Amino acid sequence: MLKAEIGTEALMDLDLQYEWYADKADEDVAERYLQAFHETKELLCQSDLGRIRKFRDRRLAKLRSYRIEGSFEKHLIFYRVEEGTLVVFRVLHGVRDLPRRLLEPPGAD
Repeated sequence: MLKAEIGTEALMDLDLQYEWYADKADEDVAERYLQAFHETKELLCQSDLGRIRKFRDRRLAKLRSYRIEGSFEKHLIFYRVEEGTLVVFRVLHGVRDLPRRLLEPPGAD
């Protein structure tokens, strides 16, 4: 089983999405989102289910993705496996311009 590490940008992504759900839906939905993320992250630590993504930019090499389980499956966890650790790089909605958004700071429009 892999250890998990959530990067700074991924934490910012999660905070922004939590705030959005709390504002647009309610706090219960925001909490369910975070719970679904953590459950999916733990699933990935047990069994690497994600697929390798192929982006042109070298900064995105060896990046994998997997959808958040449950009601939030349009959100993707982007990660790498490095020396026995699942390192969460970003957490983004899957219909975004992913090559661009992955390299932009969280919250950039």
